[in-house]
Amino acid sequence: MKIVVTGGKGLLGTELVRRLEGLGVTVSSASRRTGVDLATGKGLEAALHGAECVVHAATHRLRYRRVDLDGTRRMIKILANRPTPPHVVYISIVGCDRIPQRYYGVKYACELVLGRSRLPVTVVRATQFHTLVASIARTVTPGALAFVPSGMSFQSCDHRWVATELADIALGPVPSGYHRAADRAGPERVSLADAVALMRAQEGKSAPRLITIPAKGGTLRAFDAGANLPDAQAKIGGSSFREFLKP
Repeated sequence: MKIVVTGGKGLLGTELVRRLEGLGVTVSSASRRTGVDLATGKGLEAALHGAECVVHAATHRLRYRRVDLDGTRRMIKILANRPTPPHVVYISIVGCDRIPQRYYGVKYACELVLGRSRLPVTVVRATQFHTLVASIARTVTPGALAFVPSGMSFQSCDHRWVATELADIALGPVPSGYHRAADRAGPERVSLADAVALMRAQEGKSAPRLITIPAKGGTLRAFDAGANLPDAQAKIGGSSFREFLKP
């Protein structure tokens, strides 16, 4: 079985490729570092040749329309012409349909175009990765003060666990059409204020003074309402944010 991982040199993709190779699977990485550019289509058709499964993990935080959305459309166009198209496994974000932020909106748009593609598709939404929450905690704490939006919390997950979940899905049964798998989330809910304190403690620093920012604007209000948090049907696993911080 040949599996192609788009974004295979990124944080999640690198871990997924490693997992699949460890299982003896024939896997190839499709990324700009391997000569594949989803934004332009360069090298994409050749990279997808012979694939029985495509795990679509490519993304770009700035060029998301060209890389994520246009790239997904290009991939669909290539795969739809095949007599037996491969299983497409797409990694998305919990709450992307409820958080009015442009990047999240593009992730949801990718889900929609895959849903209309008539390809065998499995969409897996995951909560934010621990690495992102740690980055946000650092950003809101420029010094002795922490500027924390009201009500913001996360149930973040370990990207390494998500990679294992994606590998299992890629090697599992192929759906007859579009399928939304259960969301994936970590085992512990942590407020951004707690994440800041945990990060500071891990670095041997005192807790900063918290300055609470009102949840103004659609995106902050959505986070305040918990739009990024998993529902009761989500699959829980991997390490908690506290465990992730341990050396």
